Amino acid sequence: MAPHLRTISREEHLAFVASRPAASHMQVPSWGEVKPDWRAESIGWFDRDGGGRERIVGAGLVLYRPIPRVKRYLAYLPEGPVIDWHTADLGQWLDPMLAHLKGQGAFSVRMGPPVIARRWDARTVKDAIADPASGRLRDVPPDEEEPSAAEVVERLRALGWRRGGEESEDGFSAGQPRYVFQVPFAGLSLEEIRGNLNQQWRRNIKKAEKAGVKVVEGDYEDLPAFYELYRETAERDRFIPRPLAYFQRMWTVLRAEDPDRMRLYLAQHDGETLSAATMLTVGNHVWYSYGASTGRKREVQPSNAIQWRMMSDAHERGAAVYDLRGITDTLDEANHLVGLLRFKVGTGGRAAEYIGEWDHPINKVLHKAFTLYMARR
Repeated sequence: MAPHLRTISREEHLAFVASRPAASHMQVPSWGEVKPDWRAESIGWFDRDGGGRERIVGAGLVLYRPIPRVKRYLAYLPEGPVIDWHTADLGQWLDPMLAHLKGQGAFSVRMGPPVIARRWDARTVKDAIADPASGRLRDVPPDEEEPSAAEVVERLRALGWRRGGEESEDGFSAGQPRYVFQVPFAGLSLEEIRGNLNQQWRRNIKKAEKAGVKVVEGDYEDLPAFYELYRETAERDRFIPRPLAYFQRMWTVLRAEDPDRMRLYLAQHDGETLSAATMLTVGNHVWYSYGASTGRKREVQPSNAIQWRMMSDAHERGAAVYDLRGITDTLDEANHLVGLLRFKVGTGGRAAEYIGEWDHPINKVLHKAFTLYMARR
């Protein structure tokens, strides 16, 4: 029997997420409050058990973005929805979703299936960076390939979906990153995880400890200190920083939903904060979300110290995956993002490629107009 779909309450949504090992932090109700420019809605798929009782079997957070001067919306499900992506009949999930979103005024739908297609071990990525012939990660033979991911892609195309999110030269799209770096924790002791760090990482952690770097958990009042480092990082790494109010709102709404949802860490040396980072948790999946550091006192290795403390805390809380989020697709040593890639590779984890974000135009004229509008921005 095909599941039916309806709007669900915050409580129903949270209960479903809690029943699963993990879900994206962008697929919990509070994430809608982080994005005040978007209207948020929780939707759920239902079927009936053997006794005829209704039960929820899938959920999604939809963010509706209005287009200028028209009462129509782009409906966006970042890193979602949370459904059975590997079912043979994907249409029984997505067709009622499209019908519902059309009824809500959506002219186009974008979603990010949480389906990984390929993985590369740290050693493979390191060797590719060192090889001048390797231009992009996508062209490097993977260590692991998921055949079922290709089947999901075929089913999406057959249902009229098309890949969205034009990628930049660095491999980043306008939506969520297609390439990420993850450290598997499941079944490993903390000592084994430390042993998987490369030699430079282990050496830097010891340097930080010997230099007296202290990593502490911060609170709301410490967000301005984080933000000063974040602004410096944005200038150094050439990206546009979010405002302080964004992080303050993020802290308030995520922790109101679950006190463990967001944490702030500060690496300090002789009373000076040198590095800071935020950590997000949903179930057994932990994300290194935002990082910031100063160019001062780099020799005491505060960034390695803060990451190791976060990894240690994540492991203690039962994390199965420590996710360092987006990485560049380019392997060109001249690109400034390769340094960040090399830093993440040092954790000994794996690069992963998702199948990307997908669009389904409901009104093709408005979809095309909105695409052109965003391109001009």
